[in-house]
Amino acid sequence: MVPGPVVHAAEPVPLLAFGARVAGDDARTRVVVQFDRKPDFSIHYVANPVRVVVDLPETAFGLKAESLEPRGLFEAIRYGGMGAGSSRLVLSAKGPVAVTNAEVIEEEGGKSYRLVIDAEKVDQPRFDALLGDQQWTGSVVAAKTDRPTIAPAEKGGAFVIAIDAGHGGIDTGAIGGATKTEEKHVTLAFAQELVATLSRESGIEAFLTRDKDVFLSLPQRVQIARNKGANLFISIHADTLRQKDIRGATVYTISDKASDHLAADLAQRENLSDEIAGVPLQSEPAEVADILIDLTRRETQAFSVNMARTVVSSFEGQINLINNPHRHAGFRVLQAPDVPSILLELGFMSNKDDEKLLLDPEWRKKVSGLLAVAIKRYRDQAVANGG
Repeated sequence: MVPGPVVHAAEPVPLLAFGARVAGDDARTRVVVQFDRKPDFSIHYVANPVRVVVDLPETAFGLKAESLEPRGLFEAIRYGGMGAGSSRLVLSAKGPVAVTNAEVIEEEGGKSYRLVIDAEKVDQPRFDALLGDQQWTGSVVAAKTDRPTIAPAEKGGAFVIAIDAGHGGIDTGAIGGATKTEEKHVTLAFAQELVATLSRESGIEAFLTRDKDVFLSLPQRVQIARNKGANLFISIHADTLRQKDIRGATVYTISDKASDHLAADLAQRENLSDEIAGVPLQSEPAEVADILIDLTRRETQAFSVNMARTVVSSFEGQINLINNPHRHAGFRVLQAPDVPSILLELGFMSNKDDEKLLLDPEWRKKVSGLLAVAIKRYRDQAVANGG
């Protein structure tokens, strides 16, 4: 008997959100999103600041930016992927709110469906009661991050590097001033190029924390690196500034005190990633709460600073650097107590010259090569010093 062809299960087709509108005032606001198929959804509340979180199956958002322009009770509205076949709509409120009605309405005999969400202003005690009554921690769409047992690396084994493409999914990051390109796409394109470059190097094993447009929380990024026994963690970013004339790369390390206002402001913005995605604010695990306390963490920080200086040295005279290119601040994504970590700001999407370079594949290849040189130099020093 001749076996028949192997049939593989088709990937689920994402929902399509193709239209939306927001209407209302500071007392009541309605949000409507149109889908091509009936969406399952769930609604939750998050405090500090107040957000209404709408979890959806995986959804392609074919929406015009102005269709979900915030108004009424809401000061910001964001949407995007959350990984694991799910997506999310986050409504950031100006104050305590309650959803009074949420329903899906069939249109045109099932040709499309409307998700209608009505919210009203409430007092703080009522909002607190809503928070207390819900059984939700935001973990329903989080990737599994339990740390497996890691076998000790054999002497002479691969030097493992985690390359973290900043932002992703619902968290778009900065928006380019000229092209409106989202930072999450810039960071992923560079991270992929860097991993490809490093993979050609003997004795180096590089991997991506995310390999597609999905959201990862800041603690998840740290834990992924630790789970895989990373010897080094590099987070890639391309921010924007109000001062559009500022350009060039910057390398950041963690510190409990920022080196300057620019570093402090950048860290504050980057640390809002989880808030943007509607992840509840939780206290940090004890093991990462006070990163600069004991000797082990101080040693890790020393290795991080050494890596930052090595990168700056490799870049000097080759690509544009900001003034004082090694800076430091309290970046949550750099807080692994046992993995030397840096955040590399490739340039600024707010500067037209930087933005042009960030979108240039040849420039990405050049910078990846320079970074690989720095990483190999750092690896040799770290191995010689027992790092």
